[in-house]
Amino acid sequence: MDFGLGLDKRLSCGVVIVNDAAELLLCHVTGQGHWDLPKGGPDHGESPLQTALRETREETGLQLEADRLLDLGRLAYRAHKDLHLFATRLPRFDPALLWCESRFADATGIRRPEMDGKPTAREGATTGRLEMDSSLER
Repeated sequence: MDFGLGLDKRLSCGVVIVNDAAELLLCHVTGQGHWDLPKGGPDHGESPLQTALRETREETGLQLEADRLLDLGRLAYRAHKDLHLFATRLPRFDPALLWCESRFADATGIRRPEMDGKPTAREGATTGRLEMDSSLER
């Protein structure tokens, strides 16, 4: 999308997933030092919602229901990239049971999962309870 600045901004769509214990699901990006939400770019013709659902399924194995997502909207992320985020609350999730089917070829040609770990925020570097909007308690 051209925003009048001559820049073509890319879009990444994802889901903020919180359980009843107020734990946030994060995924470790393979080969990187950071954790991230399950998210990614749209395939041709996909809506932000369709993209967020597909990326979540590919990166975590979770099959979410579209009508259970709260649209948080499009947010500025980086100079050349925006995020369109959705949020949902699940009663529980066990990171040990989640899996990533999305693969990439690393520098040596070995196909690896995009995400190689899925702790909750409480288990990772971020600690403390998350204050959640009551609209996520659907």
